[in-house]
Amino acid sequence: MRNTSNETPSSTSVNILSQAIFTVNRHAKTAGNPKYLYALKKRALMKMIREGKAKKVGLHFSNNPKFSQQQSDVLIDCGEYTFHIPPSKEDFKQLPHLGTLDQAIRNPRSKMGLHQAKGILENYTGMSDTEDKHKKQRKNNYQKPVFKKLGDSFF
Repeated sequence: MRNTSNETPSSTSVNILSQAIFTVNRHAKTAGNPKYLYALKKRALMKMIREGKAKKVGLHFSNNPKFSQQQSDVLIDCGEYTFHIPPSKEDFKQLPHLGTLDQAIRNPRSKMGLHQAKGILENYTGMSDTEDKHKKQRKNNYQKPVFKKLGDSFF
């Protein structure tokens, strides 16, 4: 199931990208606002699929379904790593259903930092975190309130 071919220049970049996706995914699970990290992960995986660097394997039942209903996720094989993303309607028609997730299969550890991983994926996908830029701009625009003494005019 996993693509563990010999190291070539293109597979090295696949391994670096998959390590970066793994790091971003790991941090997104505990982040306060994980939307950007998950969007970055999904866009990087979709681009890798289009380029043939990753492939969709099948569907798995989700471990944490929304609203306690049965839900499936797409299993993606990317170098030495596997990931899950939400399925599209075409995925249900084209991919086989693999049943429940095998808990014995784990991704290898990665010691890449979040800042480095985000930089790699942002360069690869062309995405940028506009939310951080807006937060920085809002800080500069804030002015402290000016309090007038009792009895002074506001005009």
